[in-house]
Amino acid sequence: MSQLFNKTTIGNIDVNNRVFMAPLTRNRAKPDGVPGNSAALYYKQRAGAGLILTEATQISPIGKGYLNTPGIYTPAHIQGWKEITEAVHAEGGKMFIQLWHVGRISHTSLLPDGEIPVSASAIQAHAQTYTQDGMVSVSEPRAMTIEDIQQTVQDYKAAADSAKEAGFDGIEIHSANGYLLDQFLQDKTNKRDDRYGGAIENKMLFLLEVIEAVCDVWSPQQVGVRLSPTGAFNDMGDSNPKDNFGAVIKKLNEYNLGYLHMVERFPGIENSESDEAIIRDLRDLWQGFYIANGEYNRQSAINAVESGYADAIAFGRPYIANPDLAQRLEKNTDLNTPDQTTFYGGGEKGYTDYPFLEDLKTD
Repeated sequence: MSQLFNKTTIGNIDVNNRVFMAPLTRNRAKPDGVPGNSAALYYKQRAGAGLILTEATQISPIGKGYLNTPGIYTPAHIQGWKEITEAVHAEGGKMFIQLWHVGRISHTSLLPDGEIPVSASAIQAHAQTYTQDGMVSVSEPRAMTIEDIQQTVQDYKAAADSAKEAGFDGIEIHSANGYLLDQFLQDKTNKRDDRYGGAIENKMLFLLEVIEAVCDVWSPQQVGVRLSPTGAFNDMGDSNPKDNFGAVIKKLNEYNLGYLHMVERFPGIENSESDEAIIRDLRDLWQGFYIANGEYNRQSAINAVESGYADAIAFGRPYIANPDLAQRLEKNTDLNTPDQTTFYGGGEKGYTDYPFLEDLKTD
């Protein structure tokens, strides 16, 4: 049996296999950010994953960027997520919540009192978001003040505390895919001239302050960080990702975190040879548990784990259509095909109605 399907340990958390469920935004939460009525069933169905990483979950009202995404900052949010963690734990699964602040990838209509989104600098993204009126261009942000940053660090800490109360096994800090913390790390979006801008040591300061704040609540071994050094999603870019993210990863090594979750490539986007080389070089710098993410299939996942390149593989879209993905991969059976028209928003269709292998009739 391949190591991909063997038990392992992340920090102080034992998991049943190395087939992880990646964070998947589904836009099915209630308007107030409470997880939807079917979310407990959706996650329970996927409890066979070694580790479930939840859909991105905003830490505050100003952190919201898309219609009907969940939060983790009110008692109702905590109760909603508690029902989900209990359902997953009853099936023997483990679950980390991904903490999210979208920064500039938002629209004034999604924020309290029509507030302006915030970012490292006042640079509007060439990107769209999902609102009551459908897909619209994101709003121009304002640059965060020092006070804004300090408040947001506290919001992360409060969200981490709420996540513990909701029964999660750990938390993942979303610092990838062009959202707020990533906007501070990359020089296309960070033009600041204060202590949070300029040299990479300054640009990473916000992320490090967030890590230190949540590690006051959780053991560092129950905290992971997600990065996407070569990703251009949400109009991102950096002039020197190898050296700049290399400096970030070297610093992250000092925190004894549970894992690094690396977005190595995005669905449908071919990586250049230089991007692939950057990812390999950055992976070599990381000294802890490494979760690889990006268009892996059964064989490439097995190869990555068997070679020691990765400790686990996070699968995204395959987990939408295959609630029992880990078991299907282990048995090397056919996979259900995901229906892309039901990825975002809607009801049960394309959410909780995909068949398990055991449900399929054979001749």
